[in-house]
Amino acid sequence: MYPLHRPRRLRTTPAMRRLVSETEVRPRQLVLPMFVKEGLAEPAAISSMPGVLQHTRDSLRKAAVEAVQAGVGGIMLFGVPAERDAVGSAGTDPDGVLNVALNDLRAELGDSTVLMSDCCLDEFTDHGHCGVLAADGTVDNDATLQAYGELAVAQARAGAHVVGPSGMMDGQTAFIRNALDAAGFTGTGILAYAVKYASAFYGPFRDAVESQLAGDRKTYQQDPANAREAIREVQLDLAEGADMVMVKPALLYLDVLRAVAEVSDVPVAAYQISGEYAMIEAAAAHGWIDRERSILETLTSIRRAGADIVLTYWAVEAARWLDR
Repeated sequence: MYPLHRPRRLRTTPAMRRLVSETEVRPRQLVLPMFVKEGLAEPAAISSMPGVLQHTRDSLRKAAVEAVQAGVGGIMLFGVPAERDAVGSAGTDPDGVLNVALNDLRAELGDSTVLMSDCCLDEFTDHGHCGVLAADGTVDNDATLQAYGELAVAQARAGAHVVGPSGMMDGQTAFIRNALDAAGFTGTGILAYAVKYASAFYGPFRDAVESQLAGDRKTYQQDPANAREAIREVQLDLAEGADMVMVKPALLYLDVLRAVAEVSDVPVAAYQISGEYAMIEAAAAHGWIDRERSILETLTSIRRAGADIVLTYWAVEAARWLDR
């Protein structure tokens, strides 16, 4: 009689478990989202995201250097302007907060990290939507594409290695690619937010960027009930020239992430969003879960589902744990 297989033999010691581990999380696979706010005298805490700050330009530089030294693979930058208008003009202003911060980081860090920028209007509009509004109050897709092209060029000129169109407009990847190429930025990459759901878990992020949104974005972000639609969106962005594709949120959509990873021939990123962060921090603060183990378990689950890159507010802390 053949001996029964006993899976526990491969779990007996830390060395054995390490040897047969199927999924690895490395610092280089992590991207740190960061916020820079115009006019701040000192960094400001975000109450719904413990440990995350709105940075000054100076504190942003210092924190970005620390992230690179920790081995984090990239930085995704969001700007919080002092003034907003209907078309988000602060986003394309060379002296706008996001563009000057990109300049600062590129001068400080050079090519030692991958500098990414949020190529969207929601932080800059006085209505909080991701695009230009038509007369009836709906988001005008084609007018918004024009604005995205200008945003992308401004961000590339300011020093972004990669622009991240997150607004879920139809045709945004192709339009931005054409705009970048026409302006001579053929080497600037596009991280397409190909799959972005109209999630209930973005609330803390909206606190971080002081969003002016009233209502929702259900007419352009995806319905949480739909999975096949996500594959169509990814295929469209791939056909339009995306260099990487994004699934957002991450933890609630691991099934979608797996499906996207199976069809994508470019790197797949997943964004561990603010609400996911806030829930774990809150539970850990109450002593209900082990904070470090929970964070690393979530990152492992996102990688196991197929993400090549994970955007997470714990990027620096996790990188230091992983390199112990």
